[in-house]
Amino acid sequence: MPALTDAAPSVPTDPRLMASVDEARAAAVELAGEAAILGFEEVLGEDEHSATYYFAAAQPGYRGWRWGVTVAVGGPDERVTISETVLLPGPDALVAPPWVPWQERVRAGDLGVGDLLPTDPDDARLVPGYLHSDDPAVEETAHEVGLGRPKVLSREGRVEATERWRDGDHGPRADMAKAAPGTCGTCGFYLPLAGSLRAAFGACANEYAPADGAVVHAEYGCGAHSDVESDGGPLSPIGELVYDDGVELEPR
Repeated sequence: MPALTDAAPSVPTDPRLMASVDEARAAAVELAGEAAILGFEEVLGEDEHSATYYFAAAQPGYRGWRWGVTVAVGGPDERVTISETVLLPGPDALVAPPWVPWQERVRAGDLGVGDLLPTDPDDARLVPGYLHSDDPAVEETAHEVGLGRPKVLSREGRVEATERWRDGDHGPRADMAKAAPGTCGTCGFYLPLAGSLRAAFGACANEYAPADGAVVHAEYGCGAHSDVESDGGPLSPIGELVYDDGVELEPR
């Protein structure tokens, strides 16, 4: 099969391998048909005993692809033979993106009504519930009923969550937080989380706030802070009354 690496190809020792373009084209035409084969592009040596000829392909939907025909010879007294004919992507070919397993393609917000998203058995974010946790809140509730929850959040799972929440739309670097009159940690509508996350995260309980019902960082903030007060003044500034004594108001 033609080499698909970036390494420099070897130069065949038998010059017949580099002069078999007609034989290679005939093999490509036999497989794909005359209409599918366009002009000759190049020939590259694979090793001392083989070389690959490339012909532009004319198949619809295969822009930039080309037919590769590998020829080989066993020795000085052997004739040149066709080893393989295959359709391959060229340097500028339109190809499918690399395959990504479904569990790595799922993103936040993809889950719809009725969808199921099973967790990986080896998910590092979870640990068995019967193990001791370093989070006091988890340790306190792990054995509420029977053996409690089968799985609880691991330290790695908490670290990933805190980094995601901190860098998200409700973190301290959000545009809303930068323009806020105060932080969530000083707001009366702020409900701190339990356990080790209590120091930095809580939930917003202000129905008029953009983050109502969401986890927010203690240094996040918005214009609905509980300490915001109305100044009681007019909505638009009123200009100072000015008298101009230089204007004649009476007709002459």
